[in-house]
Amino acid sequence: MKVDVQPSPDKPKIPLPTLSQINADRITLLANQYWSPQTKDDHLPYDDAIVESIYQAEILGSSFAVRRIMMLEFSQYLENYLWPHYESGKASHSHMMSIIVMINEKFRERVPAWQAFLKKPDHFPGFFEQVLRASIKEEASNMREQTALLLFLNHCFGSMEVQLCRDQVKRLVSLSMWISLQEGRRNQEFKAVPKWRKYWRAIQKKDKPELLDKLNWERHYLQRLLIKFTRILESIPETGDADVHAIRYCERFLELMIDLEALLPTRRFFNTVMDDCHLVVRCQLAPLARRPEGQLFAQLLQMLKFYARFEISDETGDPMTDRDMTLQHYSRITSLQKAAFSKFPDLRLFALANVASVDTRETLHKHFGNLSDKALRAIATYLNLVPPEGKENEAPWHRLDKEFLKELLISRHERRISQLEELNLMPLYPTEEIIWDENVVPTEIYSGENCLALPKLNLQFLTLHDYLLRNFNLFRLESTYEIRQDIEDAVYRLAPWLAEDGSVYFGGWARMAHPIQSFAVVEVAKPNIGEKAPSRVRADVTVTLSVRNEIKHEWESLRKHDVCFLVTVRPTQGIGTKYDYKRSMVEQAGIVYVRGCEVEGMLDASGRVIEEGPEPRPELDGDSRTFRLLLDPNQYRLDLDQASKGKEDVYETFNIVMRRKPKENNFKAVLETIRELMNTECVVPDWLHDIVLGYGDPGQAHYTRMPNEIPTLDFNDTFLDMEHLRNSFPGHEIKVQTDDPRKLIRPFKLTFENVVRKQQLGENAMDEDEPRKVIVVQPHVQPKRGPYLYNEPKKNNILFTPTQVEAIRSGMQPGLTLVVGPPGTGKTDVAVQIISNLYHNFPWERTLVVTHSNQALNQLFEKVAELDVDERHLLRLGHGEEALQTDKDFSRYGRVNYVLAKRMELLEQVSRLQRTLAAGGDAGATCELAHHFHVYHVRPRWQAFLHACQKDQIKSISSISKEFPFHEFFDDAPKPLFPGKSYEDDMEVAQSCYRYIDHIFEELEEFRAFELLRSGLDRSKYLLVKEAKIIAMTCTHAALKRSELVQMGFKYDNILMEESAQILEIETFIPLLLQNPQDGRSRLKRWIMIGDHHQLPPVVKNMAFQKYCNMEQSLFTRMVRLGVPYVELDAQGRARPSICNLYRWRYRNLGDLSHVCRLPEYRAANAGLRHDFQLINVDDFNGAGETEPSPYFYQNLAEAEYVVAVFMYMRLIGWPAEKISILTTYNGQKHLIRDVINKRCAENPLIGRPHKVTTVDKYQGQQNDIALISLVRTKAVGHVRDLRRLIVAASRARLGLYIFARANLFRNCFELQPTFNQLVERSLELELVPGERWPAQRGARAAVPDALALRVRDMPHMARYVYDVYLDLVRRPDAQSKASWSAPGSVTRSEPQGFVPAHPGADDDDDEESAPVQATAEFQPTEIVNEIEEPGV
Repeated sequence: MKVDVQPSPDKPKIPLPTLSQINADRITLLANQYWSPQTKDDHLPYDDAIVESIYQAEILGSSFAVRRIMMLEFSQYLENYLWPHYESGKASHSHMMSIIVMINEKFRERVPAWQAFLKKPDHFPGFFEQVLRASIKEEASNMREQTALLLFLNHCFGSMEVQLCRDQVKRLVSLSMWISLQEGRRNQEFKAVPKWRKYWRAIQKKDKPELLDKLNWERHYLQRLLIKFTRILESIPETGDADVHAIRYCERFLELMIDLEALLPTRRFFNTVMDDCHLVVRCQLAPLARRPEGQLFAQLLQMLKFYARFEISDETGDPMTDRDMTLQHYSRITSLQKAAFSKFPDLRLFALANVASVDTRETLHKHFGNLSDKALRAIATYLNLVPPEGKENEAPWHRLDKEFLKELLISRHERRISQLEELNLMPLYPTEEIIWDENVVPTEIYSGENCLALPKLNLQFLTLHDYLLRNFNLFRLESTYEIRQDIEDAVYRLAPWLAEDGSVYFGGWARMAHPIQSFAVVEVAKPNIGEKAPSRVRADVTVTLSVRNEIKHEWESLRKHDVCFLVTVRPTQGIGTKYDYKRSMVEQAGIVYVRGCEVEGMLDASGRVIEEGPEPRPELDGDSRTFRLLLDPNQYRLDLDQASKGKEDVYETFNIVMRRKPKENNFKAVLETIRELMNTECVVPDWLHDIVLGYGDPGQAHYTRMPNEIPTLDFNDTFLDMEHLRNSFPGHEIKVQTDDPRKLIRPFKLTFENVVRKQQLGENAMDEDEPRKVIVVQPHVQPKRGPYLYNEPKKNNILFTPTQVEAIRSGMQPGLTLVVGPPGTGKTDVAVQIISNLYHNFPWERTLVVTHSNQALNQLFEKVAELDVDERHLLRLGHGEEALQTDKDFSRYGRVNYVLAKRMELLEQVSRLQRTLAAGGDAGATCELAHHFHVYHVRPRWQAFLHACQKDQIKSISSISKEFPFHEFFDDAPKPLFPGKSYEDDMEVAQSCYRYIDHIFEELEEFRAFELLRSGLDRSKYLLVKEAKIIAMTCTHAALKRSELVQMGFKYDNILMEESAQILEIETFIPLLLQNPQDGRSRLKRWIMIGDHHQLPPVVKNMAFQKYCNMEQSLFTRMVRLGVPYVELDAQGRARPSICNLYRWRYRNLGDLSHVCRLPEYRAANAGLRHDFQLINVDDFNGAGETEPSPYFYQNLAEAEYVVAVFMYMRLIGWPAEKISILTTYNGQKHLIRDVINKRCAENPLIGRPHKVTTVDKYQGQQNDIALISLVRTKAVGHVRDLRRLIVAASRARLGLYIFARANLFRNCFELQPTFNQLVERSLELELVPGERWPAQRGARAAVPDALALRVRDMPHMARYVYDVYLDLVRRPDAQSKASWSAPGSVTRSEPQGFVPAHPGADDDDDEESAPVQATAEFQPTEIVNEIEEPGV
C-alpha cells in the first residue's frame, strides 16, 4: 500500500519575522531612509547602488530566502522605490530582477500585483523586453534567477485580463511565430488551413523594415526558450548529483508549457511550434524523467502530454468528438503507410496492414524497431518532423539519433485512450492509496514556492469537456483531503488498541464512527451489457448503538444516498497506549483499507429497508441497527481481481464504519453529476456558452444585446408611486398616457421606446446618434380578486434606488444579469422583487432559486412568501426547510399536505355554493364533480346575469344587485356587497365576485391530478414538475439530485442565484443543467447572479488547491474578471456612514440610504464608548503576543481577555447580549475566546454570553449592532491581508466596530492602508465614557470632553476597571449576583486535540449553537465525557 505519512509538526514552515526583528532589520532601516510611506518627508534621493546592494545581499545573497523577500515586499519596495525609478534601457539587471522577485512574491501572497505598473505603464514594454532577453541568455548561470523569470512570464500569461500584460504576451504567440517552424512543416500546416497562408502573407507585407529585426527576435522567442530548456534538461545526468535548482527550473518550465497549452488564445499557434520542437518526446527520453527526484516532473509531463493532444481543433476552437479524433489518428497512420509503401519497401507489411492492427505501441515498435538510422530519418523527413539532409545547420538543436527518431514516430502514431472511457471506469470513492498519497493530495502547508501537478482554474477553458474535467479532478481531490481529516479524527477518537488475543479493542468513542459488529455482502448483480463491473453490489453492516439518544438518533437518521466509509484498522499498539494526534494515524492505528459506500436505508425488524416519506418511522427495540449499503461496483471488481490473484479479500476485514456530516458529504453526488454531464450532450444555452468558457465578447449576453429584448414590461408593485418611478430612471424622458393624477397609481406598465425603435430598425439601429431615452408609463388597474379584504394583493413597500431598479429591469429581461451587492445594499430585496415580477409577467414560466447556504435560502424564501405570490406555486427542496421561520411548510410533503387540505377547503366552498344555489347533487365530493357543477350550474347563471344586465338599457344601479345570482354565497363578505354609488362600481364588484368563484374552480382543476395520484411520492413529483412556479434549493441539493430531477422531467426557464460569489465554480454551473434539452436547445432564458466578489470566496480547505489551483474562484468572480457587464448596487442601509467609510473605498460608488442618518438608533452614540469605531492596540501580555500551539491554531490571550472584558463592560452598562457579536480571524482564537467567556461570565446572570463568538469567515452574510473583532496576529499580517476578509470584518457592524490588534503591524500593510489610515486617526487606546447607561442619551456627533472620557491603557487596566464596575453593581441592594473574580490571563491556552483546519471558514464545529460550550469541548484535552452506557449502571 502506497502511504505517505503526514509531515511532522516540527517541519519548518516559512519562518515569519517578528515585529521587533522587522523594526531592527537592515531592510526596515533602508526603507525608512528611502521609501517607507511613514517617513516620506525625510527620504534620501534615489540611489542605484541601494537597489544593487539589496539585490546582492538580501535576495541573491540569501538564496532567495522567502523571509527576506516577504519583508522587502511588505515594506512597499516595489511601489515606492523600484518601479517609480525604473527606466527602460538604463535599468540594471539587479533592478529588473528585484521587480521580478517582488511581483512573484505578490502572486505567492495572492495580493493584487499589477497596480504599481498600471499607475505608470510607459516603461512596461521596455521592462518586458528586458525580461525576455534575460530569460534566453545562454551564459546565464544562476538557475534561481532563470526560474524566477519563467514564473514571472507565467504570471503575465495568466493575467490576460490586464491590458498591460495582454498587449505584451499576445505578440509572442501570434501566427507570426510560425517563422520559427521548419519550412516543410509550415507549408504542410498552410496546406491544411489555407486561410492561414493568406494571413501569413498579409503579416509579411505589413512588417516595417526598420522593425524587422526586433519583430523576428520576438517571433523566435518561445522557440529559443524551448531550445534552452532542452539543453538544461538534457544536461541533468541519470545518476549522480543533480542540480536541484535546474530540476525546479524544468518543473516550472513544464508548468508554463501546460498553461500555454490550456488556453486557446496561446495554444492556437504555439501548439504547432512546440510539436515542431518535439518537446514532449525530448522530455520523455530525458534522464530526469527516470530519476526519483523527477517524480513531479514526470507527473507534469503527463499533464502536458494530455493537453498537447487535447480534443480541440486549434483552427476553429471547436471541441472534437471521439469520431473526429479517430479520423485524425487514421489520417496520420495512413499518410505514414503511404510513405512506407512508396519509399520504403522494408515496410511493405506495415503499409498494407489495416490501421487497427498496427496502431499500438507494441506493433509500431515491431515494425520500426529494426529500421536503420537512415531509414528512420528518411521517414521523419518525409513527414516534415526533422530537417532534410543538408539543412541540419538551420535547426542544429534537433536530435537525429535512432532512439529519438523511433520514439518520435511511435508516440505520434500510437492509438490514444479515450479520456472519457478512463473516467467512467474510475471508482468515485477514494481508497487508502489515494487518501494518503502526498503527490496527489498534498497535506504540506503549501507555501506557494513550488509548482504542483494539479489543474488550475483560471479565466478560460478549452472546451466544456476541459472545464468539467478540471473541476472534476479538483473537486475529487479536495473531497479526499476532507475525508482524510475525518477518518483520522474518527480513528483517533476511537483509539483502537491491539488486545492480548490479537483482536482489536476500541478504547474511546466517536460521534461519527462506530465499531462494526458484522458485515456481509448480500447481493452482487450481473453486469450490464458491454460492462465488466457488476451493475449493483449490496452489503449489510450491523452496529451496536449504546450511546446517548441524540447520537443514536443521528445514526438512525442516515438518509438514502448518504455516504459512509468502511475502514480496516490493525493497530500494533497495546491497550492503554496514548494516541498522539500530531503523528501519522496510518502508522499509529494501522489503517489498512478504506472503502466508500452509499446508504440505501436502515432495515426494520423483518429485514426490509425503511422507506423515507411523510409517515413516521417505526420504533426499533434494542441497540443493534443494521444498514443496507450500496458499494462501488467498479471498486468491487478491482478488489475481487486482486483477491483472485491471491491478495486478501478487503470485504472480510472491515471493523469501523464512519459517517460524515450531511452538509459536507455531497462529494459523490457532485462527482457523479459531473461525470454524467461529460457523458451526455450537455447543452448550455447558445448565448451563454462562450461566456462560460471565457471567450468572445463578455457583454454578448447582456439584455441590451439580446435579440429577444422585451420592450414592454409590467413592473407590478416595484414602484411605490409616480414620483418614485420618475426618480428611478434619471436621464430618461417619462411620458404618461393619462393626466388624471388619481389614475397614476401602481401597478405600472413601462414601454421602453428605444427598444421598440431598435427592433424596428434591426441592423441599422447602431447607426443612430445617441437615441433619446423615452419611457411610456401606463398605469393599469388590476382586476379585483373578490369582495373579501384578504383578496387584496400584498404589495412591496421598499423604496428601490435607481440602480436597484436597473438590476430588477435587467433580471426581468432575457440574458445574463450580474448584480454586485456591497454589504447592506438590499441584495435579497432585489432578488425577491425580480422573482415576483417574473412570476407576474410570465405566469407560464418557472424560476429556480439557488443559494449557497440554507440560511440565505430561507431568508429569501420567507420574503418571497410575503409577496403577492400564490402559495401553491412555492416549493422549497432540501433538508433546510425545517428552519424556515414561517408557520407554513414549504417542503415537498408539506406542499402535498397543503394542496390536499386546500382541496378539501375549496370543495367545502363548492358544497356551500351548491347549497346556496339550491342545485342538487354532491358537487363538493371530488374535483371532477366540481368541474361539472361549474360548467352546468355556475357558468350558465353568470351568463344569464350578464345577459339580463345587457338588456337593461337604462343601466339602473339596482338591477345589478337584483339580478346577482350569488348573494347568499357572499353572505359573509363585508356589507354592503353592492354600495350602489354607480353602475360601473357595482358591476366591478359583481365581476370580482365571479372571479373569486372562478378561481376556486381553476384551482380545483389544477388539484384534480391529486385524486388520481395516490402515493405521496407521485404527488410530490407532480407538484415539482407541473404545479410549482418558484422552486428553491441550495447548490448542494441541486448537485445531489440532478439525475433524479432530470429523470422526472423537471423544467425551468429562469435561474436566480444568491451568494453567487460564495459558490464553487462547478456548483454554480450544475444548476444550469438540471433539465433535458428540448430539440437540442436549452430552454433557459434568464440567469441572474447576485453576489459580491469583494467579500470572501467559497471555502476550500486545502491550501494547495485554494492557492495554486485557484479553486476558490467562483464563476461569478471569473465573469467579473472577464469583463461581463454588471450592476453594482450603490446605497447601503446597514452601517453608520462613518463605519461604512472603512470599506466604502473598495466599491465604485457606494452611498448611504437616508435612514442611516435619520433613525434614532443611528443618531444616538454607543453608550459607554467614546467612538463609534476604534482600533485598539493590544501589546504583549506576560511577554507573549500570538502563540501557535499547533500549525495555524493561532491564539492571542491578551486580545481574547481584552475583547471579553469590553463585552462584560457593555453588558454591565445595559447593552443587550444579542446586540453584540465577537469575531476573530482564526479558529484557535475563537476557541480561546469561548474558553475565556466560559470562565469569566457565561454563567453570570448579569453578563452571560454574546450573540455569537465565531470567525469572520463564518459570519459572512450576517450582521449585528456591535462587532468586537480580534485580529490575533502580532508577527505577520496573516490572512487578513486578503482584502476580502477585511471587507467582511469591517462590514458586520451596524452601530459600533471595535478592532483589537497590533496596530503597528497592520497599519504598514499596503493593501489594508485605505482602511487602517482611517482607524489610526483616532486614539489607539480604548476610550470609554464612564457613567453612561444603554441606551445612550448622547448624540452620535456630540463631542465628549477629555475630562469625561476614560482612556484605557491596556488589557489589565480594562479588566480592573470592569471589576470595579461589577462590584458597584453587586453592592447595590437589589443585586442578585455574588462577586467572583480571577486575574486576567489565568485562562490556559489549550492545545487542540485532533485536526484543526488552516482555513478560518472550515472549522467543523457548528457555529449555530446558542451556547458555544459544546464547540469548545471539541478541542479540550482535559477529559472526554463517556457517552457509552456502561453495563450495570
